[in-house]
Amino acid sequence: MRRSLSTVAAALALAAGTVIGTSSEASAATAPGCSDAHQIGNTAYITTSSGETAASVKQYYGCNKNFGYVYVWQSFRDTHSSWRIFTWINTTPGTYLGLMSTTGIEVWSNGTATAQMCTRAGGLIEFGSYSFQAYTDTRC
Repeated sequence: MRRSLSTVAAALALAAGTVIGTSSEASAATAPGCSDAHQIGNTAYITTSSGETAASVKQYYGCNKNFGYVYVWQSFRDTHSSWRIFTWINTTPGTYLGLMSTTGIEVWSNGTATAQMCTRAGGLIEFGSYSFQAYTDTRC
Protein backbone atom coordinates (compact mmCIF):
# COMPACT_ATOMS: atom_id res chain seq x y z
CA MET A 1 0.00 0.00 0.00
CA ARG A 2 2.83 2.41 0.76
CA ARG A 3 4.35 1.79 -2.67
CA SER A 4 0.99 2.49 -4.34
CA LEU A 5 0.78 5.73 -2.37
CA SER A 6 4.21 6.67 -3.72
CA THR A 7 3.15 5.85 -7.26
CA VAL A 8 0.00 7.94 -7.02
CA ALA A 9 1.86 10.83 -5.44
CA ALA A 10 4.61 10.74 -8.07
CA ALA A 11 1.99 11.59 -10.68
CA LEU A 12 0.87 14.65 -8.75
CA ALA A 13 2.42 18.07 -8.92
CA LEU A 14 4.93 18.66 -6.13
CA ALA A 15 4.17 21.18 -3.43
CA ALA A 16 6.96 22.74 -1.42
CA GLY A 17 7.40 25.67 0.94
CA THR A 18 9.74 26.98 3.54
CA VAL A 19 9.65 27.03 7.29
CA ILE A 20 12.27 28.43 9.62
CA GLY A 21 14.26 25.40 10.78
CA THR A 22 14.47 24.41 14.42
CA SER A 23 15.28 21.17 16.18
CA SER A 24 11.63 20.75 17.17
CA GLU A 25 8.40 21.16 15.29
CA ALA A 26 7.65 24.50 13.71
CA SER A 27 4.45 26.43 13.36
CA ALA A 28 2.92 25.88 9.96
CA ALA A 29 2.68 28.66 7.46
CA THR A 30 -0.67 29.39 5.84
CA ALA A 31 -2.67 26.80 3.92
CA PRO A 32 -2.42 27.51 0.19
CA GLY A 33 -5.26 29.79 -0.86
CA CYS A 34 -6.82 29.92 2.61
CA SER A 35 -5.37 32.42 5.05
CA ASP A 36 -7.99 31.71 7.74
CA ALA A 37 -7.19 27.98 8.10
CA HIS A 38 -6.48 26.92 11.67
CA GLN A 39 -5.32 23.69 13.23
CA ILE A 40 -8.00 21.27 14.44
CA GLY A 41 -7.24 18.32 16.65
CA ASN A 42 -3.94 17.13 17.99
CA THR A 43 -0.57 17.04 16.27
CA ALA A 44 0.60 13.54 15.33
CA TYR A 45 4.26 12.57 15.12
CA ILE A 46 5.90 10.30 12.58
CA THR A 47 8.53 8.29 14.41
CA THR A 48 11.04 5.87 12.98
CA SER A 49 11.64 2.34 14.22
CA SER A 50 14.52 3.70 16.33
CA GLY A 51 12.16 6.16 18.05
CA GLU A 52 13.43 9.26 16.26
CA THR A 53 10.77 11.88 15.53
CA ALA A 54 10.96 12.51 11.81
CA ALA A 55 7.99 14.80 11.16
CA SER A 56 4.79 16.35 12.49
CA VAL A 57 1.35 15.80 10.96
CA LYS A 58 -1.46 18.32 11.45
CA GLN A 59 -5.01 18.84 10.19
CA TYR A 60 -6.29 22.31 9.37
CA TYR A 61 -9.76 23.65 8.64
CA GLY A 62 -10.60 26.86 6.78
CA CYS A 63 -12.46 28.15 3.72
CA ASN A 64 -14.92 25.27 4.26
CA LYS A 65 -12.15 22.74 3.50
CA ASN A 66 -9.83 20.40 5.38
CA PHE A 67 -6.07 20.35 4.77
CA GLY A 68 -3.32 17.95 5.79
CA TYR A 69 0.14 19.27 6.64
CA VAL A 70 3.50 17.56 7.25
CA TYR A 71 6.70 19.22 8.46
CA VAL A 72 10.08 17.42 8.62
CA TRP A 73 11.92 18.14 11.86
CA GLN A 74 15.33 19.81 11.74
CA SER A 75 16.86 17.03 13.85
CA PHE A 76 15.79 14.49 11.19
CA ARG A 77 17.06 16.71 8.37
CA ASP A 78 20.42 16.98 10.13
CA THR A 79 20.93 13.22 9.96
CA HIS A 80 19.31 12.32 6.61
CA SER A 81 20.20 13.61 3.17
CA SER A 82 16.99 12.80 1.29
CA TRP A 83 13.36 11.85 1.89
CA ARG A 84 9.89 12.21 0.40
CA ILE A 85 6.89 13.31 2.46
CA PHE A 86 3.19 12.86 1.73
CA THR A 87 0.04 14.24 3.26
CA TRP A 88 -3.67 13.71 2.67
CA ILE A 89 -7.09 13.84 4.28
CA ASN A 90 -8.69 10.56 5.29
CA THR A 91 -12.45 10.09 5.62
CA THR A 92 -12.35 6.30 5.80
CA PRO A 93 -9.37 3.96 5.92
CA GLY A 94 -7.76 3.75 2.51
CA THR A 95 -8.88 7.16 1.21
CA TYR A 96 -6.21 9.65 0.18
CA LEU A 97 -8.08 12.88 -0.55
CA GLY A 98 -6.04 15.91 -1.59
CA LEU A 99 -2.85 13.83 -1.68
CA MET A 100 0.34 15.80 -2.22
CA SER A 101 4.04 15.00 -1.84
CA THR A 102 7.42 16.68 -2.01
CA THR A 103 11.09 16.13 -1.27
CA GLY A 104 11.09 19.45 0.62
CA ILE A 105 10.65 20.10 4.34
CA GLU A 106 6.91 20.74 4.38
CA VAL A 107 3.88 19.84 2.33
CA TRP A 108 0.20 20.82 2.36
CA SER A 109 -2.51 18.62 0.90
CA ASN A 110 -4.96 20.13 -1.50
CA GLY A 111 -8.02 21.45 0.31
CA THR A 112 -10.80 18.87 0.44
CA ALA A 113 -14.54 19.51 0.52
CA THR A 114 -14.99 17.30 3.59
CA ALA A 115 -16.18 19.84 6.16
CA GLN A 116 -19.35 17.85 6.88
CA MET A 117 -17.48 14.55 7.34
CA CYS A 118 -15.33 13.01 10.03
CA THR A 119 -11.72 13.45 8.90
CA ARG A 120 -8.14 12.98 9.95
CA ALA A 121 -4.89 14.03 8.32
CA GLY A 122 -2.34 11.44 7.34
CA GLY A 123 1.36 11.85 6.78
CA LEU A 124 4.09 9.56 5.55
CA ILE A 125 7.85 9.90 5.18
CA GLU A 126 9.99 7.70 2.95
CA PHE A 127 13.77 7.59 3.12
CA GLY A 128 16.02 4.88 1.78
CA SER A 129 13.99 1.67 1.87
CA TYR A 130 11.97 2.80 4.91
CA SER A 131 8.58 4.43 5.27
CA PHE A 132 6.70 5.50 8.38
CA GLN A 133 3.33 7.19 8.80
CA ALA A 134 1.07 8.77 11.38
CA TYR A 135 -2.48 10.11 11.59
CA THR A 136 -4.00 12.93 13.57
CA ASP A 137 -7.06 12.23 15.68
CA THR A 138 -10.38 12.11 13.86
CA ARG A 139 -12.44 15.30 13.94
CA CYS A 140 -16.18 15.43 13.21
